[in-house]
Amino acid sequence: MGFAIYLSHPEVEIAPDIPVPQWRLSKKGRERADIFGRKLQTQGISRIVSSTETKALETAGIIGDLLELAVAHDPEMGENDRSATGFVPPDRFEALADAFFAAPDRSVMGWETAQVAQTRIVAAVERALLGNDPAKPVLFVGHGAVGTLLRCALAHQAIDRIHDQKGAGNAYAFTLASRRLLCEWTPIEKWERCQWPES
Repeated sequence: MGFAIYLSHPEVEIAPDIPVPQWRLSKKGRERADIFGRKLQTQGISRIVSSTETKALETAGIIGDLLELAVAHDPEMGENDRSATGFVPPDRFEALADAFFAAPDRSVMGWETAQVAQTRIVAAVERALLGNDPAKPVLFVGHGAVGTLLRCALAHQAIDRIHDQKGAGNAYAFTLASRRLLCEWTPIEKWERCQWPES
């Protein structure tokens, strides 16, 4: 059964004076990306498609090197646009993120709305899969919030932060033939190709 994996980048170096899309992976983030890449070496990944944000590209590059695959990228796979506020302290960020998910059709402090971000990430994934052999697994490397919005669309569920990942560096999978969600967000260290039926 052909499948796709969506991976959110792992831990980053927080740099308040640098735009968030340019943040880099931390040492721990690079180590966890390497762990995930090694887990994928037996899973037949045929393509890697990444967001163009630095942390996602670094994650995809580490995995691509291990799998000997080039990395394609699409800026439309980027995280929800939060440039209106830039960096905000963690507690304030969590409150804004709660509001982002709670009111999908409203902008929070100038952020891209959840509905617009969801439409964008779904379109980016569908575009990447055009013409793809449904028997050949694909890895998408991106971000937590838009990854959750994609997961909600795949599961035909309303946008809700209850479906968000816990911490950074998690993955889920879905079928290529039917776009059916196969498993929930799973930490890199616990990834064992989901527990899905073979047919």
